[in-house]
Amino acid sequence: MNRSRLPALFAALMIAPAAWAAEAPLDASYGNKDGCLYANTGETNGSDDFFLLDKEAITTAASFCEFTTIDGKTADGFDATVACQEEGTDEGVDLKVKISKVGKDSYKIDLPDGASWGPLKKCK
Repeated sequence: MNRSRLPALFAALMIAPAAWAAEAPLDASYGNKDGCLYANTGETNGSDDFFLLDKEAITTAASFCEFTTIDGKTADGFDATVACQEEGTDEGVDLKVKISKVGKDSYKIDLPDGASWGPLKKCK
């Protein structure tokens, strides 16, 4: 391989993962008390009861799920594919989630296994 192309190849590889991320159509961050604390201050209290939904990801005490695609808008929210990584594991999994508005200032997240997270209120 021509050595003069190595820097360009390296730069392309560094940029490629960022192209996979999608931005959720949200106007703010949404979470429970501990999730909103983190959204507002960047600090966590180590709580096991931690949920945060923002434009980049869904974060819990045990997992980080980055939006990879916004699959479509629905009447009350949107469907998305997220790449999730659980704490303590090297492997990730892609999930299709449904994010729906609940009332005026909250969202809930429906997971493919039938579980749901929320409602998560708008962080103030």
